[in-house]
Amino acid sequence: MLRSLYTAYTGMVNEQRRMDIMTNNLANATTAGFKMESSSSQSFDKVLGIKIRDVSEAFNDHSIGQMSLGVKVGEVFTDYSQGALRDTAGKYDLALSGKGFFAVRFVDKNGNESTKYTRDGNFRLTKDGHVTDVYGNQLRTEGGVLQVPVDAENISIGTDGTVSINNQVIDKIKVVDFESYDYIEKFGDNLYKTVDGAVEKESEAQVLQGYIEQSNVNSVREMVNLITITRAYEAGQKMIQSSDKIMETAANSVGRIG
Repeated sequence: MLRSLYTAYTGMVNEQRRMDIMTNNLANATTAGFKMESSSSQSFDKVLGIKIRDVSEAFNDHSIGQMSLGVKVGEVFTDYSQGALRDTAGKYDLALSGKGFFAVRFVDKNGNESTKYTRDGNFRLTKDGHVTDVYGNQLRTEGGVLQVPVDAENISIGTDGTVSINNQVIDKIKVVDFESYDYIEKFGDNLYKTVDGAVEKESEAQVLQGYIEQSNVNSVREMVNLITITRAYEAGQKMIQSSDKIMETAANSVGRIG
């Protein structure tokens, strides 16, 4: 019975973790450039069940076969597939068509500067002429960060990232890709950071002015997954309740003298 309780418990913990992932996906279904997460489940390693000090085996430990010790979340991974592109006609709305990331200048609360990466191209112009994301991180370019005259009107951004004012090129937006996405991870605020082992490479993505890449979350599919997870969680609850009743019966009734 204790084994059934533990197996049901691990299943419920696994489903709760999966539900957290699915609800986070749904919460970001309308977040520009958001990439959904998924998870895999795997059983704990099987081990040999041992009957300890068995009287019938001269008090020697005796193997009684294999047993599974439950389930756990195997891996949480990000789906980097392309999201749909929405036409906004915004001057500073940018989308990437293909694999790659915009680079932004990130400054933490201690004043330390670093580069973070994003697919969210919902940029805007500040009063001092810097182009930033919604959190104030400045868009990086090949020459530093993108800054344009606040009164500039005829601003065009080519598919290769070149920024022109009145047909005069002033800078080029930095778009990077990585040899392996195993070495980048979500940082927060719809940004990504690199970890040890990350290798940058030139991106082949096209920069599209006047478009925003939408989240790649399929809301209908995620809702179906949530229903499935909820039912599996409820099944674990019922297993625990049944095991508890059986143990209660065994403790209170077995061996009772009538």
